[in-house]
Amino acid sequence: MGKNLSTIILGAGPAGLTAAYELAKQGISSIVLEKDKKVGGISRTETYKDYRFDIGGHRFFTKVEAVKQFWYEIMGDEFIKVPRLSRIYYSGKFFDYPLSLLNTLSNLGLRQSLFILLSYFKARLKARLNPGQEPETFEEWVTDRFGARLYRIFFKTYTEKVWGIPCSKIRADWAAQRIQGMSLKRAVINALFGSQNAKSLIKEFDYPLLGPGQLWERCQKILAEKGSPTLLETHVIRVERQGNRITKVIAERNGETLEFSGDHYISSLPVTALLQKLDPPPPAYVLEAANGLKYRDFLIVSLIINREHLFPDNWIYIHSPEFKVGRIQNFKNWSPAMVPDPSKTCLGMEYFCSHGDALWGLSDKDLIALATREIIALGLVPHAEDVEDGCVIRQRKAYPVYDGEYRKHLKVIQDYLVTFENLQMVGRNGMHRYNNQDHSMLTAMLAVRNILGESHNLWEVNTERSYHEEFTNAEWPRSPEQGKPKLTPAVSRV
Repeated sequence: MGKNLSTIILGAGPAGLTAAYELAKQGISSIVLEKDKKVGGISRTETYKDYRFDIGGHRFFTKVEAVKQFWYEIMGDEFIKVPRLSRIYYSGKFFDYPLSLLNTLSNLGLRQSLFILLSYFKARLKARLNPGQEPETFEEWVTDRFGARLYRIFFKTYTEKVWGIPCSKIRADWAAQRIQGMSLKRAVINALFGSQNAKSLIKEFDYPLLGPGQLWERCQKILAEKGSPTLLETHVIRVERQGNRITKVIAERNGETLEFSGDHYISSLPVTALLQKLDPPPPAYVLEAANGLKYRDFLIVSLIINREHLFPDNWIYIHSPEFKVGRIQNFKNWSPAMVPDPSKTCLGMEYFCSHGDALWGLSDKDLIALATREIIALGLVPHAEDVEDGCVIRQRKAYPVYDGEYRKHLKVIQDYLVTFENLQMVGRNGMHRYNNQDHSMLTAMLAVRNILGESHNLWEVNTERSYHEEFTNAEWPRSPEQGKPKLTPAVSRV
């Protein structure tokens, strides 16, 4: 080619590391900059006294063959098959998820079940009388497909707990992405016959023996061996540009200022953060749009329980509003290797919050005490003295918020960023899209294809389509017939 293909990658989550790995397969070196101490982003695995736990649960399931191939190239036979089991806790009872007809009828009672059906038929009648009227909010979308009563029981409380805003303020986009293809009719068919067509209802999934972080840590090692290092605890201070070309990245590491320059830049940083680091800064209207995008933060209280077995679920959703906890992970049920002492269990109590609110501001001691009280009140741990230890991990910007203004703001940002000749945004936060790990990886793979000479508009990658695994092998672009020079980005110390 004769052209310098050196690439600087910002962020070592699934998208950033996937981009580096795909470049390395083409013989092209890169440098990945990551502010945290570990790779993997929100898909990392944390460790406390040899207990390993996820920042949320991460199933490895996809029908995008390129993503599946990536996983197996790195992990080989160190994936284990994990049976999927989860339940919903609501009004003092546990509901099977996916729905089991007898369990649901038993918990709700015949009267409540009949009211749910009547509510559903009412919603369908309304839809028929108003054809072409598309729901705009999460509340409208779910009510349209399930009826108002089922919406209040199984969707409203948990969703508002996750996002911290009313369901009437959440865009329908989020519902369409996360529970596409589901309806009360399909839920009943699933309950009666065990048919599971939606991705969220799979019965089994792959999982790295030591958690998702094992895959990304191994990916980091492979990249280092191929001459593509990942610099941890490296804070991006400034992203310099000349017009619509990025020229260099200024970062700080261990008190030292570093400059990184290359021909191509891939960023999975929160798009708001990237825009604020641009020098010269973007126009005021772009910064105003960036300030309008919102995020939801997250913290996990990991409790070590002096019990060999507690419950069989991978995770349990807590819909009852009297509990602050939103979801409970049982990491021993993801992989026994996550727990070093087989006589004990490690639970992850997940709390959705916002930086600066009362919950976020609690001390670790108070959070562990709160989690202990709630796990006892839920009846999942017999006695408070069974909880022998715990730790807290806080995660900023875990979830991009789909509020009523986000689409307008994101359109302004997209229109501005696509004018850059050598910058591509990838991943969940890089594109402000609530996507799963496989979709984040897919955007990174297509970004690399662009560097190799193809032309994919990453902002037009259909989130719903890729999330639900309709991206077929026939649609996956083959490697272009061109040279593969191995070039390393320039690095200098200032």
